[in-house]
Amino acid sequence: MGDTSTEVTKTFRTLVESADRKFVRVRDVPLYGRAPYHYFHKVFKAYTKLWKFQQENRLKLVESGLQRWEIGEIASRIGQLYYGQYMRTSETRFLLESYVFYEAILSRGYFEKPKGVLLKKDLNLRFKELRFYARFLIVALILNRLEMVNVLVERFRVLVDDSKATFRDNNFREWKQVVQEIVRFLKADTAFMHTRPLRYCTILDSHPASLPYVARFHAKKVLKLRETLLASYHRNEVRFAELTLDNYRMLQCLEWEPSGSFFQMRTTESSDNGGLNDQSGASGLIDINLAMDMTDPTLPPNPRKAILYRPCATHLISVIATICEELPPDSIFLIYLSASGKAGRNVTSHTETSGALRNSSKLKVPSQTYREHDSPRSDVSINEKRDSNGCLEDSLWLGPKGSGGSNFLYPGDIFPFTRRPLFLIIDSDTSHAFKVIHGAERGETAAMLLSPQKPLFRSPTAADIIDNGSQFTFFLTSPLQAFCQLVGISSADATEKDILDKAENILSSAFSEWEVKLCTLTSLDLVWAQVISDPFLRRIILRFIFCRSVLSLFLLSEDSSQYLPECLPPLPDYVSPTSEVVQYNVQRLAISLGVTECFHFDASFHPKREMRK
Repeated sequence: MGDTSTEVTKTFRTLVESADRKFVRVRDVPLYGRAPYHYFHKVFKAYTKLWKFQQENRLKLVESGLQRWEIGEIASRIGQLYYGQYMRTSETRFLLESYVFYEAILSRGYFEKPKGVLLKKDLNLRFKELRFYARFLIVALILNRLEMVNVLVERFRVLVDDSKATFRDNNFREWKQVVQEIVRFLKADTAFMHTRPLRYCTILDSHPASLPYVARFHAKKVLKLRETLLASYHRNEVRFAELTLDNYRMLQCLEWEPSGSFFQMRTTESSDNGGLNDQSGASGLIDINLAMDMTDPTLPPNPRKAILYRPCATHLISVIATICEELPPDSIFLIYLSASGKAGRNVTSHTETSGALRNSSKLKVPSQTYREHDSPRSDVSINEKRDSNGCLEDSLWLGPKGSGGSNFLYPGDIFPFTRRPLFLIIDSDTSHAFKVIHGAERGETAAMLLSPQKPLFRSPTAADIIDNGSQFTFFLTSPLQAFCQLVGISSADATEKDILDKAENILSSAFSEWEVKLCTLTSLDLVWAQVISDPFLRRIILRFIFCRSVLSLFLLSEDSSQYLPECLPPLPDYVSPTSEVVQYNVQRLAISLGVTECFHFDASFHPKREMRK
């Protein structure tokens, strides 16, 4: 019997060492570009073998001294592998698999000491537990498991405080900062209640009236969104770990929302799966393929996403080059860049008052003055270099304070990649500088959405916009909430849900009507025509139209151009801010929320008339 246990333990340790070696090999493989598939196949095969072995020999391993935290460490690495695969492929099933393993670790307390058992203070074990919480938080956050996120944040906070008290000779300041990051992130992300998911929902985003027109539409060339790059670099931006708020919103906006009943995560596992509250031994019965049953087979694949946190200019360019080189035929590459501009002077936030308001909203709208703000993200002080004419060349600032020119991304840096179809979204106070790309492409005309140079808000509390993410990105990812933020409407409570539901229906109706027109207009530029069939890009275009119209109709100062987004090539006049049908829909929305005094509408429009088709 003893020899058998010894052999089992020896085999187990050999499997652990083999899996760990393969894990290290794939851990640092870049999350973009063609990855060596055989590496990932081998590491998953190794951990599957290890996991099944510990399941089948659990009792013998426990008798030989196997600790619960060792099972937790294996499960945590499997969860980490699945999360890495999600980041490489954008396949939600991998994210769900990661969640399953992390949830089991938490519910079974693999890193916690069993009741009545005295354990020595192990600093390395505590760091493993802290890292587990941080990783689980990221997965739960991306999956929008808000209840679980709140549980994890509280437990994480308690664990950090206990670590500081238990290991007094060690500095846990960085972990305390991680707690502060997630609290700040959640405060910004939940400032407006999500009345609907950020992901593309077939129920909410596929408008029945416009579906036949979208289905029949066919340009000479049709491009599908296959690859995306999301990059953000701002001083003191809202983030958790390396996931910034802006990138988080764009990441979700470019994925499908599973719509089947299988999407509901099981809150408890079946009795044959080990039991959630098993504290008696090193239970390891977690279904390694559970998420396969939670994947919606009716949905197309998500576009792959490379997410870069604070990249330097050269690294960003190299990633763009790699993705362009590997871009499949008949595909378009979306590049989203959110960064401060190279302003060349100290810019300080200031407030201009342009009039007074009265409180007439059915929701909570403060009676305050209109405020126009320079973005605090432009508050930079760096050494600028002037060109031969003494003028500053605008760029995106991708570096720490006082960094050199190698950390600036110039519009000219994008030119070589216009040999492939590009969809550019530039969110910066110097976004206008990228207009020089239009007409100078090297092969394919790029579709470009350029943010306003300055955000605009009704409420003076919006001066701290750095704590709420980019207004432009907010409009592209959550248009109704962005509209509420613009006019100063606070988060709605339960009694006001019907008002927001009505507003959401008005917005959906407007988008449906604009979709029909875009698919039937003969004047639609080929650049937009070849991407309008893609659901993600079509939704972004519609939200851009809404954003531009709302900001244009908002009460602005005389110099309003700096507060308005631009698109190149131009979209048809039918969807311009001066269009009757566009103004009418914005007016309907403003009336439903009681904020018509915030906008300039044509006097000839009447809210109760029937809209002309």
